[in-house]
Amino acid sequence: MKLTIERAALLKALGHVQSAVERRNTIPILSNVLLSADRDRLSFSATDLDMEIIDQALAQVDQPGQITAPAHTLYEIVRKLPDGSDVQLSFTGEDPRLTVAAGRSRFNLPVLPSGDFPVMSSDGLSGRIGVDVADLIRLMDKTRFAISTEETRYYLNGLYLHTVVEDGVAKLRAVATDGHRLALAEMPAPEGAVGSPGVIVPRKTVGEARRLLDDAGEQVDLQLSAQKVRFEFNGAALTSKVIDGSFPDYSRVIPRDNNRVMLVDNKLFAQAVDRVATISAEKSRSVRMAMEPGRMVLTVRNMEAGQAVEELEIDYDGEPFELSFNARYLLDVTDQVSAPQAEFRFGGPNDPALVLDPTDADVRYVLMPLRV
Repeated sequence: MKLTIERAALLKALGHVQSAVERRNTIPILSNVLLSADRDRLSFSATDLDMEIIDQALAQVDQPGQITAPAHTLYEIVRKLPDGSDVQLSFTGEDPRLTVAAGRSRFNLPVLPSGDFPVMSSDGLSGRIGVDVADLIRLMDKTRFAISTEETRYYLNGLYLHTVVEDGVAKLRAVATDGHRLALAEMPAPEGAVGSPGVIVPRKTVGEARRLLDDAGEQVDLQLSAQKVRFEFNGAALTSKVIDGSFPDYSRVIPRDNNRVMLVDNKLFAQAVDRVATISAEKSRSVRMAMEPGRMVLTVRNMEAGQAVEELEIDYDGEPFELSFNARYLLDVTDQVSAPQAEFRFGGPNDPALVLDPTDADVRYVLMPLRV
């Protein structure tokens, strides 16, 4: 294998794929990136056996071939090469190393046979569903913060992507929950989406897909099966196993009859919560919210750190009531609200609260109150 490639193109493609490689691997080949040179391009592939990322870049190929090289080391070398340089990659059977050369720099990296590199099958995937990149970014950004990190309930460790039909309208919906809060975002279902299996996309896959979407152009092709999900865009593709489990019936926890409606300046509310939470207990992060017509009082009491109280003006004219929430969860939700005001809908003191963004009717958040 022998080729020349622009440093910027090589760095971009390596940056896309190398993040799939775990820093610590017990299987040596999984630390490597597969390099495949053919005609006028160089293809890249990296995997951790649960997820595979592939990309390609234009190159001047003098001799086609395949080899694998250490992914992170190669990326760091290319990252430190001068801007605008041309990089020569070469491998011959005479020297069992990959040579990386640019200007006066020359590196020789250990390799492993390309035949040992695992390739993820795409069998069983559905036909391509074209999704607007901006819409998919929105679904992910509005919900992924609520993905659970507790490994015991593994079926919550991902984003539930599925289609629903409500009032005769088909929607593509993303839902995430950790049992304490829930985030839901939806969009009109793209053509071909209805009837596709609902999948739980793992947290790592969501993060990598979201990163790749920044360079994805205007549309991403989505393919689904009961076992895998595939995102394809601009010559790059991410294929991943999905979480094998049943996502809970989240619709049961979304409040339908919360009739205590409160509007509050979203920025001022977030700042006030952040301030009073400074002295909250590290474990519960509890903030007490006391509502009465036109006014909210935020209170934090900590036996060791003292007490904090802050008052806010609100738009509320119902009966006075109180309840407590985890400050971190409140701040996570207010971070997602793009409107000047956040809308809270409450039921009883122990009922889930519904949080809405007045400028985006396709987004809903549910917060479970703390029982104190």
